[in-house]
Amino acid sequence: MGHTIIEKIIGKNIGREVKPGDIVTVNVDRVMIHDIFIPFVKEKFEEMGFTKIWDPDKAVLIYDHLVPASQVDDTRHFRIGNEFVEEYGMKNIHRSDGICHQLMTEAGYVKPGDIAFGTDSHTTTYGCVGAFSSGIGYTEMASVLGTGKMWVKVPQTIKVTVNGKLPENVRSKDIILRLIGDLGADGATYQALEFTGSTIDEMSVASRMTMSNMAIEAGAKCALFTPDEKTAEYCNVELTDELKDLKGDADAVYAREITYNAEDLVPVIACPSQVDNIKPVTELAGTAVDQVFIGSCTNGRLEDLQCAAAILKGKKVAPFVKLIVTPASRKIYKEALADGTLETLVEAGAIVTHPGCGLCCGRTGGILTDGEVVVATNNRNFLGRMGTSKVKIFLASPATAAASAIAGKIVEA
Repeated sequence: MGHTIIEKIIGKNIGREVKPGDIVTVNVDRVMIHDIFIPFVKEKFEEMGFTKIWDPDKAVLIYDHLVPASQVDDTRHFRIGNEFVEEYGMKNIHRSDGICHQLMTEAGYVKPGDIAFGTDSHTTTYGCVGAFSSGIGYTEMASVLGTGKMWVKVPQTIKVTVNGKLPENVRSKDIILRLIGDLGADGATYQALEFTGSTIDEMSVASRMTMSNMAIEAGAKCALFTPDEKTAEYCNVELTDELKDLKGDADAVYAREITYNAEDLVPVIACPSQVDNIKPVTELAGTAVDQVFIGSCTNGRLEDLQCAAAILKGKKVAPFVKLIVTPASRKIYKEALADGTLETLVEAGAIVTHPGCGLCCGRTGGILTDGEVVVATNNRNFLGRMGTSKVKIFLASPATAAASAIAGKIVEA
């Protein structure tokens, strides 16, 4: 019997074949802790009696959610994080270099076939390069830091096939939102999503990253793409036969199979206040908008900023609408600066912020108040996510967001 991608990754890691439902202990290749959780990780790590990290080279600490500090207590997290680094010899530290999920693959920490865990639910992002990555709590992270091991239950897999050529105004964000709407917020709970098809093959790594990032919004344990030439170039690795084989076998057993024809897909939007409340953009057309946000670990990459700039070029953001743009990393910021993308956005009226989580997690960079409407490219629209509980958050692609910023209302690009 054949195997799915997740079964192959876990099986190789532990040196034997596995099947869904097996509970196994894996050897962890990389872990990520961000600034919000480092005080709790440190407390639990020391409470468990550990005196050293199993491998300081494999641990990454990233300051991204709380920078720059927007509340007095934020600086406590920085201080405790710095203490942890000094006490236990951590070597991979990023202070305001960008969002953790962008940096983990961009900086080369996670490679195809790896097993990685992070103290954030959107750690599923690294599946874009063919890695098994998932979010864990701070107690589990403390244990992994001390032992280098983690128990997992081998998940069943949902196979998602997308074939054909996407319409010009449909992005990978629209695909994953459509899928979440069809599955429901709990439709893939503790299952792996495995993406395949000609549409997926044509996608950039950045577009795949958008989809693996949001897999958790359907409850998925992870989301996986087969490594290809684009993956190898992005990760600076050789595309070996072993990596090419990280694909679902023809006789693999799937819990469910879902197929989409790319030509049938349309721009969609997640309506307040659930990510699976999906409707075509045309059904919301005309809804007045107070603010537009383009950024986050979901859609803050260069191609996202370029997409928005192409739509905004020569135009202006509507009066009384705030357009906030947040690149996902310093590298992306500099690339967008060098190629003129940021200049185009600024000329159109955008406010460009430093790289970081910012508005997505309701911190710095444009929180809203009662009755305001925001069209955003991030991954969650829950009550209170970007300000008060009476803010209405609509999630959309960078194309829909940019077009809506010009119109001052929700429109298709």
